[in-house]
Amino acid sequence: MPNDIRTGIRPETQKASPLRGGIEAIVRADHGDPFAILGMHQDGDGRPVEVRAFIPGAERVWVIDSASGDPVAEADRVHDEGFFLATMPERTQRFRYRLRVQFPLATQEFEDAFRFGNVLGELDIHLLAEGTHLKSYERLGAHPREIDGVAGVAFALWAPNARRVSVVGDFCDWDGRRLPMRKRTEAGVWEIFVPGATAGQRYKFEIKGAGGDLLPLKSDPYAFQAEMRPQTASVVHGLPKYGWQDQSWQQARSHCAERTAPISIYEVHLGSWARVPEEGDRFLTYRELADRLVPYVKDLGFTHIEMLPITEHPFDGSWGYQPIGLYAPTSRHGTPEDFKYFVDACHAAGIGLLLDWVPGHFPTDPHGLGWFDGTHLYEHADPRQGYHQDWNTLIYNFGRTEVQNFLLGNALFWLDQYRLDGLRVDAVASMLYLDYSRKAGEWIPNQFGGRENLESIAFLKRMNELTYGHHQGIMTVAEESTAWPAVSRPVYLGGLGFGYKWNMGWMHDTLEYMAKDPIHRRYHHHQLTFGLIYQFSENFVLPLSHDEVVHGKGSLINKMPGDDWQKFANLRAYYGFMFAHPGKKLLFMGGEFGQWREWSEARSLDWHLLEEPLHLGLQSLVRDLNRMYRDLKPLHQTDCDPAGFEWIEANDSDNSVLAFLRKETDDPEHQVVVVCNFTPIPRHGYRVGVALPGRYEEVVNTDATEYGGSGVGNPDGIESEETAWHGRPHSINVTLPPLGTVVLERKAG
Repeated sequence: MPNDIRTGIRPETQKASPLRGGIEAIVRADHGDPFAILGMHQDGDGRPVEVRAFIPGAERVWVIDSASGDPVAEADRVHDEGFFLATMPERTQRFRYRLRVQFPLATQEFEDAFRFGNVLGELDIHLLAEGTHLKSYERLGAHPREIDGVAGVAFALWAPNARRVSVVGDFCDWDGRRLPMRKRTEAGVWEIFVPGATAGQRYKFEIKGAGGDLLPLKSDPYAFQAEMRPQTASVVHGLPKYGWQDQSWQQARSHCAERTAPISIYEVHLGSWARVPEEGDRFLTYRELADRLVPYVKDLGFTHIEMLPITEHPFDGSWGYQPIGLYAPTSRHGTPEDFKYFVDACHAAGIGLLLDWVPGHFPTDPHGLGWFDGTHLYEHADPRQGYHQDWNTLIYNFGRTEVQNFLLGNALFWLDQYRLDGLRVDAVASMLYLDYSRKAGEWIPNQFGGRENLESIAFLKRMNELTYGHHQGIMTVAEESTAWPAVSRPVYLGGLGFGYKWNMGWMHDTLEYMAKDPIHRRYHHHQLTFGLIYQFSENFVLPLSHDEVVHGKGSLINKMPGDDWQKFANLRAYYGFMFAHPGKKLLFMGGEFGQWREWSEARSLDWHLLEEPLHLGLQSLVRDLNRMYRDLKPLHQTDCDPAGFEWIEANDSDNSVLAFLRKETDDPEHQVVVVCNFTPIPRHGYRVGVALPGRYEEVVNTDATEYGGSGVGNPDGIESEETAWHGRPHSINVTLPPLGTVVLERKAG
């Protein structure tokens, strides 16, 4: 008898109308509960079991008893598209089975994905629904595992408003009809175990929205690995296994992030620090970076490396700040295990590793989080809250518990699974204010009529509580450019809970001052001193970051006035001022040797410049400044404590000279005097008042000949005199080099 032309269902099957409708929905890939139709079923105890399978392209299908390996029944084709039904009257007990399938060119035997039960346990579902599953990444995403002795991959995805979700990939010919997933309605999570799927296979999720629209294939938000751009598929990869060798670092690092510790950060974009020109200008791998970048940073004396975002991102030009794979280290440099090797190498060298983390927004790429299940799932629906005008990106809905759970789990993931030593949180200002970069009428006030983003603030506080609570010795750093109070104060004291905050005001003021011709600096003198008014209101990092050497701003060396010699002298003096100034330090790559060209993510740094004396001298100075900052307690122990700083001379604008004192709390008599001359005129016999008598020895002089300077200074040290000056009972006569900073350490006399 011919099939029903309208449906393709064979007439004998049409008698069972509920099954008929289910078959048709399965074939159309439009069934929201595929496990109710597919797999082994039984009408009741003692009734015959039957197996239903949808296998497009199959010619014949047999049910195989897994225990014996024998065929139990051949299935009938009940739909022309490949739906098969095997009824077994002699079998009244469920049993484990496989399917043997004859295709036109081969016969295969495999496990049926629809014979397996739930992937997620009841506790997981409860915590996911509640938004408190701090290790949601251990359940959602793709996880190679074994169920009932069968190896495969467990897939799980949060998409509560979807009408149907299928996992598609190399294991099913990317056919969305083959592996529709089971919905756990309590949490809006879809799940399936795919037997035979393996690590290394590519996959995505095919989602049909609530309205029946088929969405673009979506990458896995929880993928641990992704394809190399421009490809966008996720790659099956369980939690990466690695034999860590950093136990000594883990035990010691609790002191490395303290307010009293020397913290000097080398900010680096891994893709452009160095390339391999002889191999098509390719990126360095994580393992090559471990062998080259880590020793370089160690030699220069930096205590930490901060990576621009290495979370997977589709567009190189975003520098990683528009990530799609928040749980995947970018494949540009290798595998997750390779990245762990890089982390381990940092720790072996005694270097902490910070991740630039982007929880504030995400890109609109169709394979990403936007309009994820046919609704505004991760982002706010109203563009006045959910769309970032400056960056053409979408803003997370921090008021949704599942979205917070996704991000909070991600922060913990990098600290737990990759043992990173901290997070620098990007664009915090944009998260704090509802009207950030918006005109009147373009934003929605909070419930009290204010401009503060209460949901985002609660998220940031919770993030800091969790990261500090779960991981001893880490640090969180806020890129925050406003006057929001107590950013780096504990949550229990009313703060946001960050460990540190970038001092953007100091950076802008001082760079603006340094860019001026020395003859005009007397009129702008207090751009250098103003920062001390608020310096100790937060735990500050002084950032000379990537943001200052892009978008037409030019490199640091090119911001300096004068001829080449003066440019280098200015920059050396500025670095001396920075490293002696209160606050932790951050310098973007290339700044340490005076990169002339503005930074671009598309090319390597200009390492050939180190063949020239001025560039090599600047690099040597940075090395010595890091050593000085690390070795002298007065220069780091009181970075965040006003008791460790005193102005000696803050008002000599006519000479563009500053002098200040740094001292430590453990030994107040251990003092360091810093004098900066920001004119090209050497000054002999410049008297500086000091509180304590003794010999003051020159630790660093940025004008030293080994740095490319003129060699004017105080190489023999200076004995104090009982001549009161600057309101102090003693004084020293200092020779000030042109465009130079001298750092003098007191030795007891």
